Amino acid sequence: MTVRRQVVATIDRILAAVAIAAASGCGASPITSTRIERAIGITFANLVHLQVSWMGLPAIAPVEFGATANCRKVPACGAAPANTGAGDWICTIQWNGPGRRVLRDTYDLFVTTDGCYTATVEGESLARPTLTTADGREVKNLLYVFEGCFDTT
Repeated sequence: MTVRRQVVATIDRILAAVAIAAASGCGASPITSTRIERAIGITFANLVHLQVSWMGLPAIAPVEFGATANCRKVPACGAAPANTGAGDWICTIQWNGPGRRVLRDTYDLFVTTDGCYTATVEGESLARPTLTTADGREVKNLLYVFEGCFDTT
């Protein structure tokens, strides 16, 4: 076998290995609306619980907020809608506020391939980055922008 044929055969083997590796990585995305909804609902309820304590209000268990989320992926320009994969998502969280009043807040999420996300509230429903407590202290608004991760395995 000539040197040229050896080089071509080696390149062919490398390209075949790359194609096999790429094909084995294809398949259904582990980033799904169900996983995102579960993760953001729990994270949101835990942050509300913490925010209430920072505000000096009576403690409320995270489960009492009854936070549930409904999320959908924002399709890329020209792409067919799909509720899986990393990228931009919109989630509406419904939760019980003071006096068990039902509240809804909408978040823009950016979800990465490792299952981590940044959630930023849309509009002014949750005020601004800081809040003022009854005694005049400024505290960070934990619900304005927050981050979380979920298991993708």
